[in-house]
Amino acid sequence: MRPLDPRLLRYASATRAYLALSVVLGVALAALVVAQATLLADGIVAVYLGGASLAALTPTLGWLAAVVAARAAVAWAQEVAAARSAAAVKRQLRARLFAHVVALGPGARRSGDVVTLATRGLDALDAYFARYLPQLVLAALVPAIVLVRIAPADLVAAGTIALTLPLIPVFMVLVGRHTEAANRRQFRLLARLSHHFLDVVAGLPTLRVFGRARRQAAIVAEISAQQRRVTMRTLRVAFLSSLVLELLATLSVALVAVGIGLRLVDGELSLATALLVLILAPEAYLPLRQVGANYHASAAGLAAATEVFTLLETPAAAAGTAPVDAAGPVVFEGAEVRHEGRSEPSLPPFTAEVRPGELVALTGPSGCGKSTALAVLLGFAPLAAGRVTVGGADLATLDPAAWRRRIAWLPQRPWLGAGTIADAIRLGAPDATDAAVRAAAAQAGALPFVEALPAGFATPLGDGGAGLSAGQRQRIALARVFLLDAPLVLLDEPTAGLDAQTEASVLAAIRAHAAGRTVVLVAHRPSLVALADREIALPAPRPLAAAAPAVTP
Repeated sequence: MRPLDPRLLRYASATRAYLALSVVLGVALAALVVAQATLLADGIVAVYLGGASLAALTPTLGWLAAVVAARAAVAWAQEVAAARSAAAVKRQLRARLFAHVVALGPGARRSGDVVTLATRGLDALDAYFARYLPQLVLAALVPAIVLVRIAPADLVAAGTIALTLPLIPVFMVLVGRHTEAANRRQFRLLARLSHHFLDVVAGLPTLRVFGRARRQAAIVAEISAQQRRVTMRTLRVAFLSSLVLELLATLSVALVAVGIGLRLVDGELSLATALLVLILAPEAYLPLRQVGANYHASAAGLAAATEVFTLLETPAAAAGTAPVDAAGPVVFEGAEVRHEGRSEPSLPPFTAEVRPGELVALTGPSGCGKSTALAVLLGFAPLAAGRVTVGGADLATLDPAAWRRRIAWLPQRPWLGAGTIADAIRLGAPDATDAAVRAAAAQAGALPFVEALPAGFATPLGDGGAGLSAGQRQRIALARVFLLDAPLVLLDEPTAGLDAQTEASVLAAIRAHAAGRTVVLVAHRPSLVALADREIALPAPRPLAAAAPAVTP
């Protein structure tokens, strides 16, 4: 892990201005350190050897107070600049991360990993900008300026400092390698825990129904205990490394002090020179000690930033630019989809044709790739083999934005964002009139329960459609599809969570909406299959016993 990753400058432009300001402040602080040491040495010698009165020391004390105040002002400026720069860098990295995740499409990265990266991971950069990076700049500037001041006064002490200073970075590198590996393990385990916990919370109602909630609670507790052990090991390394660096710096200062004392007794040094060197020597080691101490506080942020850079450098699939002609048939020609971590294809080689104006039902057992086939049409699942053509043109060559504007999609688990019911229905058609929204809700069988609510279509919903039952969310999402006048309609189990009476009305609405449109629906229920003009059956997936065992990271 590099102390300053060049990719941080490339992906977060705010870092450049902060580095420039840090160098200016670092030079100012180093000059003030030298000035303070010189004033202290001169003042002590004037009192001890010259018997100077308070009146004679007034100018020196005034300048010393000004230097101390200036050092406090520089430290304050560093803190303010660090806080503002950290906020700007996190904002820029999050914007780039979200934009790239959207460009990669669904399934490119687990949602739990992305959430951990964008929240707790990048928040850890505060310690990097507020503590580590300023000390890194000071570690490059202060020792050099201090040596330039000491060398003319005492070449031996300057040589001793110059020889012992590199020992601290050497030990920092040796300890840092181990710390980097520990922090990477900690962050990846945290991402794994976040992803698993997110899945458990999302599926908690199902787990409760089938009596598996306690088992998942035990798994979360086991991963949490593992996270605690890894965290304690990382903290142990941090404390021990800080002890090593402090001991090394203390011994180096003691070596300089002993040399100064012996030469002062022999008369080779003046008291003013000895005091100047003795005051400045700890200041030369201090920034390097602080770099080592603050490295551990910033290591988590650096590990998260490295993961963000890796994700940002993952190339997105090249988007096509060809115009869309939806008048022709949609043809799967040996289309195959594979996902990382699975030995068997998510969609085995699939060949089928969907003609314009046809209502086709995709059937087959769970896991055979029906939903994946819809994801291929949406451009969310890249093909490992074969191709899909629309009107004779390869789907990969079409403009994805223009193609998706011609699709209305109802996923297996429809998502409703925070807002009103009317906003949820208008998601794909924000300019739709109130009358059109009402007609779409009536067509989807949602109008009776919406009108029964006190605020009707203005009823606010929580994130994920909180406030509605599963069946009600399904009907609101179906109304969204009906409102969107798209020539290609993709429905994944559109009647899931509906009672028999509502299902019958929804099936009639789907049949009516299909007139003049191409509809592909994933069907398990016989009523949905009977609704279709034609059935395309996908073969059952191979049994898990035939697949290679998954490797747990």
